[in-house]
Amino acid sequence: MSISNFKPLLVPEYIDEESGELIQFVSSSDKTDLPAKAIPTELAVLPIKNTVLFPGVVLPITVGRQKSIELVKKSYQGNKIIGVVAQENTNKEEPNFADLFKVGTVAKILKMFVLPDGNTTIIIQGKNRFKITEEVSEEPHLMARYELLKEKKIAKTKEMKAIFDSLKESASKILRLNPEIPDEAQVALDNIENETFLTHFLSSNVNAEVADKQKLLEFNDLKERAKKLLQLMLEDIQQLELKHEIQKKVHTDIDQQQRDYFLRQQMRVLQNELGQDGPDQEVEELRKKGDEKSWPSEIKEHFDKELDKILRMNSAAAEYPVAMNYAELLVDLPWAEVSEDNYDLKRARKILDQDHFGLEKVKDRILEYLAVRKLKNDLKGPILCLYGPPGVGKTSLGKSIASALNRKYVRMSLGGVHDEAEIRGHRKTYIGAMPGKVIQNIKKGGTSNPVFILDEIDKVNSDFRGDPSSALLEVLDPEQNFGFKDNYLEVDYDLSKVLFIATANSLDTIQPALRDRMEIIDISGYTLEEKVEIAKKHLIPKQREEHGLKKSNISFDKTAIAKLVNDYTRESGVRGLERKVASVIRSTAKSIVMEEKYEKKITPEVVRDVLGPEIFDKELYEGNEMPGVVTGLAWTSAGGAILFIESSLSRGKGKLTISGQLGDVMKESAMAALSYLRSNADNLGIDFRIFENYDLHIHVPAGAVPKDGPSAGITLLASLASVFSQRKIKNKLAMTGEITLRGKVLPVGGIKEKILAAKRAGIREIIMCQQNQKDIEEINDNYLKGLKIHFVEHVQEVLDIALLNQKVKDPMEFILPEEKTN
Repeated sequence: MSISNFKPLLVPEYIDEESGELIQFVSSSDKTDLPAKAIPTELAVLPIKNTVLFPGVVLPITVGRQKSIELVKKSYQGNKIIGVVAQENTNKEEPNFADLFKVGTVAKILKMFVLPDGNTTIIIQGKNRFKITEEVSEEPHLMARYELLKEKKIAKTKEMKAIFDSLKESASKILRLNPEIPDEAQVALDNIENETFLTHFLSSNVNAEVADKQKLLEFNDLKERAKKLLQLMLEDIQQLELKHEIQKKVHTDIDQQQRDYFLRQQMRVLQNELGQDGPDQEVEELRKKGDEKSWPSEIKEHFDKELDKILRMNSAAAEYPVAMNYAELLVDLPWAEVSEDNYDLKRARKILDQDHFGLEKVKDRILEYLAVRKLKNDLKGPILCLYGPPGVGKTSLGKSIASALNRKYVRMSLGGVHDEAEIRGHRKTYIGAMPGKVIQNIKKGGTSNPVFILDEIDKVNSDFRGDPSSALLEVLDPEQNFGFKDNYLEVDYDLSKVLFIATANSLDTIQPALRDRMEIIDISGYTLEEKVEIAKKHLIPKQREEHGLKKSNISFDKTAIAKLVNDYTRESGVRGLERKVASVIRSTAKSIVMEEKYEKKITPEVVRDVLGPEIFDKELYEGNEMPGVVTGLAWTSAGGAILFIESSLSRGKGKLTISGQLGDVMKESAMAALSYLRSNADNLGIDFRIFENYDLHIHVPAGAVPKDGPSAGITLLASLASVFSQRKIKNKLAMTGEITLRGKVLPVGGIKEKILAAKRAGIREIIMCQQNQKDIEEINDNYLKGLKIHFVEHVQEVLDIALLNQKVKDPMEFILPEEKTN
């Protein structure tokens, strides 16, 4: 047999239609038990699954097994008395006595129904508890002899009253917590007064395992049964309360979701009425743009997955705008979009010459790139680094290169960048995350092959947030940047078609590994002649246009431009010159507006009237009137400069004093020069006693300007040799070079800037290391006009060229008279 939706009938009474007998289910007495003589000595046993029948309880049962159907029909036609026993082994379809519990309930069949599907349903009421004592037969159905079990009588104590009150209260609480139990159950519960039936009734309805219910049935002691029942009911209450709490939370969440869904539907309808785009429409528009876009298949697949993820999101969720921004970035990036290069080399040369004067090395390198690209179309973009002082046109040259190549121009300033995320971007999990500046600028440029200027790459800093220069290693490596991975983008982006051009004022602060990846192109400062031409061709027309003047309103004389360069600026580039030109043009504009008389032709006199007295004195050679004064050549961030090294002797004990804010390297050069002279005094005609009896003071003006570097080595040596030998230095002579203790002359840098400084100062001869001859060969011949350059390998050659034979006085005159006699 099987049980289907078994529930005890929760009505107070039932009338048997055949006999008309009123059968009470809820009684105030114990009269539901049958007398022993009314029960046959051999009882037909009906096995049931998944429940236990208790005395006094009415239970509907659907009978399915053939043996059970025959048993029920036979008993219903007879005395209607059967024994109902719970099945211990529920997996057995045809159970025998070994599969049943030993204790069951004598029951009376109240009603039998035959259903259309052939199953039989009976309504039975439990009467007495019994225990199987003997197994009689198993065919055609189970028959057994039994022993009726009697309840142990208990006294009505306060404890018993408390237990039964707790049972009723627990039952009422279960009814309130479990909405599946019908309201009639409370009515039935209120009408139960008999303690024994109360335990049977509640045991039948408690939510517990069959084994636990069977134990309740087997208790003969009413008190023990009541305690066990109360324990089971309290466990049931705990489960129901937990379930109720979970349902309440879920119900609240569902209500909120339903409310949000309803509001979103209303918004969607309103947006459609107003002609505005809803979230879904925005996603579909992105998908349409993606379908029309030309990009790699793996990126397209990744993009579609992101859109599908967005459609599953709540548009009010915090992740929704992040996901939308990411999808928009994917579709906006120019994955396979490139501009077509213009391979007309003559046109490119013309554009470069129009925008910039000089800079031949850079221009030739760009033309070489174009030529090779024309022959071999898949050439990777070069990584160039334009190195030179400020204001020489490194950054603006990038625009000209982009125009010459017919490419887009983007610029990224690296000055002060100290966070690696500025290059690689942030991960999307961070609030306010965004892609790095490389990807942002590629998106801004609109193509995958722009001219990309990395401005001020030497000013990148590093701190606890990472090292941006290390992140640039991947960007600027042609062997790696075809798969550049931005943290925000999460997929590889090809940067190999980009023409990267970095600019720097100094190579010393650039990480060696990063410097190794770039092709360094040195851009030196401009000569006076070049600055005059730049002013005529570029600066003056630009400032005239910016100030609203015409060519007929103002013009500059060449001598006026030369005065601006020499007397009002001191730089390698032309930024300061442009500001001075602007000042002169503004003065003219004011005169025109105020209808004042002014000079249309700007002459040196007009320049002085407008700008006032000269700001800078000319860096001129100061002569060789006394021994110990030598002119040296130096390199600064603003270009080349001349400096003077002065040495003097005074009576003392051989003390050395160095002044002029000299750095460690320059001080060491002075010590090396002095040591060389001491060790070679005889060869140089210097009395060794001078070193012991006179103090030496070396000074390098101007004292407020810090100075350092090895290139003043031969200048210091020449100055000391001059003062010790009292031989003057050759007129109009300057020098630069490092020395060793052995007297060798070593090469130095900044040769072009130093030569320009020498020309400005009126120098006619220069001494430098033989190995610097290769640097001279790269310099335009125009810069070398009027200069005689001596290439040397040893300091003796320097002294032979620099020192005049004529002595100012005899060095022995420095020795005291008493020392001469000794």
